[in-house]
Amino acid sequence: MKGLFIGLAGGFFGSLVGLGGGVVMIPLMISMLRFTQHQAHGTSLVAVAFVGAAGAATYALYGTADGKIAILLALTATITARLGARFAHSLPEQKLKKAFGFFLLFVSLLMLFKGYLPRPDEAFGGRAIIAVFLGTGALTGFVSGMMGVGGGTVMIPPMVLLAGMSQQLAQGTSLLAMVPVGIAGAYTHYKLGNVKMDIALGLGVGAVCGSYFGGASANLLPEFALRYIFAAVLIWLGLRYIGIKPSGKKD
Repeated sequence: MKGLFIGLAGGFFGSLVGLGGGVVMIPLMISMLRFTQHQAHGTSLVAVAFVGAAGAATYALYGTADGKIAILLALTATITARLGARFAHSLPEQKLKKAFGFFLLFVSLLMLFKGYLPRPDEAFGGRAIIAVFLGTGALTGFVSGMMGVGGGTVMIPPMVLLAGMSQQLAQGTSLLAMVPVGIAGAYTHYKLGNVKMDIALGLGVGAVCGSYFGGASANLLPEFALRYIFAAVLIWLGLRYIGIKPSGKKD
């Protein structure tokens, strides 16, 4: 039951803001199931694949998922996801958590200042945008495999800021690309002994149900609201990963 609940929470939240749910499921697995950091990361990626599939299907019903762009992202991401998983297996978990925390804070600032940044898509040609997607996929795959998340935090900002996509379209497309990325990362973690299969099934079932409601809710909200929700969540999570409580005190 705990696995099902964690999956529901991760699926809803992940589909709502295009994160894949890993950033919700990982802390819950550690606190509720007493998983190690590496076990939580590996097991999370199994559910991330479910969240991506179900969430992307919901976004597609609203016409906010681009299959061609998702393929470009996945081309490089599926390769680097395996490298990221192996890299995570070799590093102390505390260092991974702090590094990712700083990364989340950086991304949140990009999203908050979206309207004040230049729009390179007006100057770049088609090939430059393709290069952006391939590069984004490569970085996304590595971060996904390393941190056990879907990679929406990496995918979404370039799609919104560089390619001029709406927040909803970027989120739906990132969820679609998460399916092969999650599978590639989860398989590598499984080979390294970091996946708890007895919990992964419950996570996947809960994630599918939660992602439907999250995706439907996202398409009912205005773009600016989603962007600020996305940034606020990243700031809160980033501070927690670094070890700073919202009050300013360190854990």
